[in-house]
Amino acid sequence: MKLTFMGATDTVTGSKYLLEDEGKKILIDCGLFQGLKELRLRNWNKLPVNPGDIDAVILTHAHIDHSGYLPILVRDGFKGPVYCTEATKDLCGILLPDSAHIHEEDAERANRHGYTKHKPALPLYTGEDAEAALKHLRAVEFGKDYALPGDILTFSMSRAGHILGAASVKISDGQTSLVFSGDLGRPHDPVICAPAHIQEADYLVLESTYGDRTHDPGDPLDRLESIINETAARGGTVVIPAFAVGRAQGILYYLHELKAARRIADLPVYLDSPMAINVTKLLKKHSSEHRLSAQKCGAVCGGTFYTQTPEQSKAIYAKNNGVPCIIVSASGMATGGRVLHHLKHFIGDPRNTILFAGYQAAGTRGARLVHGEKEVKIHGHLYPVRAQIDNLDNLSAHADYTEILDWLRHFREAPRKVFLTHGESEAASSLKFKIEEHLGWSVDIAHYLDQEEL
Repeated sequence: MKLTFMGATDTVTGSKYLLEDEGKKILIDCGLFQGLKELRLRNWNKLPVNPGDIDAVILTHAHIDHSGYLPILVRDGFKGPVYCTEATKDLCGILLPDSAHIHEEDAERANRHGYTKHKPALPLYTGEDAEAALKHLRAVEFGKDYALPGDILTFSMSRAGHILGAASVKISDGQTSLVFSGDLGRPHDPVICAPAHIQEADYLVLESTYGDRTHDPGDPLDRLESIINETAARGGTVVIPAFAVGRAQGILYYLHELKAARRIADLPVYLDSPMAINVTKLLKKHSSEHRLSAQKCGAVCGGTFYTQTPEQSKAIYAKNNGVPCIIVSASGMATGGRVLHHLKHFIGDPRNTILFAGYQAAGTRGARLVHGEKEVKIHGHLYPVRAQIDNLDNLSAHADYTEILDWLRHFREAPRKVFLTHGESEAASSLKFKIEEHLGWSVDIAHYLDQEEL
């Protein structure tokens, strides 16, 4: 086997790993780069491998940094199957067309307002590209072995937690096995089921998003209660940029719990993201993927106002003119989506709070706001930042380093080597040290386009 790291190295975006064995080429994850401009520009570059030569793709989960390059791959010649879980297939059916719509909308806006160096600005891919990619998805079940094209390699999936359908992937040629952790969830997440334990692998590709920190042990409910009550007392609105998949549903759960316990006032809650609304409805379909009872799931999903259309989104301001409310909207790092319109409306008023709810990748608008920027550019214009900026980082859907170490301890014996990916450089370096010190395993940090013979 030969493994090439084509993404998620020294960063948390763009996950792509190419595995080659006896002439067969398998791509594990097919994600977009996000955040820093130098990373985003890679989305426009040709892959180091011809898409037409790739025999199959395996997706660990549906987040755009793991699936969002599929429309380009198919457009540029990929013709094989894309294997994923049933929930991941359903989520990609929501996320990929939405991603295409955002790219088309951004290009149209840039051309209309003239803030582009390209004449004309073009979308990275179109809605037609996204729909073509979806036709390649093939759903598989957890815990079953499947043969990849050519019958040289087999793969299986186990639950990774994180979001609906998220998987760790084990690939074997009968002699050597390789596990991709995917994005590992947290063992005690109140909504999503815990990651399954894996007991053996010759090689392990392991995420390191929170490899240099532990999550705040405090109860997120306490902090969320405090932020909402303080903002409402000022007469302000709480705007929560949230990832449409996973985080938005977690936020709705916490808001339901706070209201049910009468720890916050019965403020109007708006879920202003068509994608997040559609994902929330999938909770009922994929009940085996989460911990909520049918009754609790119905209460969480039904306790908010869904704003599907742009007109409904704009009507929030008229409905709550000067009256506190809570708006949950995508995207979670404020890189696009409807939340940008809410930032423009609310970020200039010190009564309001912009509450981020998890990891903010370097270079994103969310990261700049969390780090204290006093002006923010949105749609080509600068807006002063006067609202309160806060971040609930213990709502993360990623395991921290103590949770990763606990997951690793279930291996019966050490892999020959662990490759760390999907983390900023400091996080990966810190996790490498911790694994070596606590477990004595051999650990390498993967870098862009590194190749390894297994």
